[in-house]
Amino acid sequence: MIITSPGFMDNSQIPDKYAYRGENISPPLVFDEIPGETVSLALICHDPDAPRPGGFTHWVMWNIDPSTNELAENTIPEGAVIGLTDFGENDWGGPAPPLGTHRYIFYVYALDKILALPTSTERTELLNAIEPHVIDSATLTGLYSAKR
Repeated sequence: MIITSPGFMDNSQIPDKYAYRGENISPPLVFDEIPGETVSLALICHDPDAPRPGGFTHWVMWNIDPSTNELAENTIPEGAVIGLTDFGENDWGGPAPPLGTHRYIFYVYALDKILALPTSTERTELLNAIEPHVIDSATLTGLYSAKR
């Protein structure tokens, strides 16, 4: 399984328009080589470098149809469910590091089931729910630096 973005390359800078203090729109993503037995996809964007225990979660989404091989910029696929970010919102929350350069890791998971979770679900709850159902996964890392 592979996740890429036409908006930025792996381990390169995320454009300002996707940042929290920019346009705060979600970046485009492309999923390739999704296993045939996949029933749904889950997606997380997490900043492990945030200065708080456990990092900072910027996006939590599940029940993405496995035929979805592309998320256009600033879109949510029909039928997908958005969970709670560490901004306290059910939406994309772009990069907003207080200092230095942080990594924003996009995780996509191929799952063997549809999930029945409330929209109040956070990253760790989603990870616990999907653990026995992951068929495959992939990551894409973007970088973003604090603006002065």
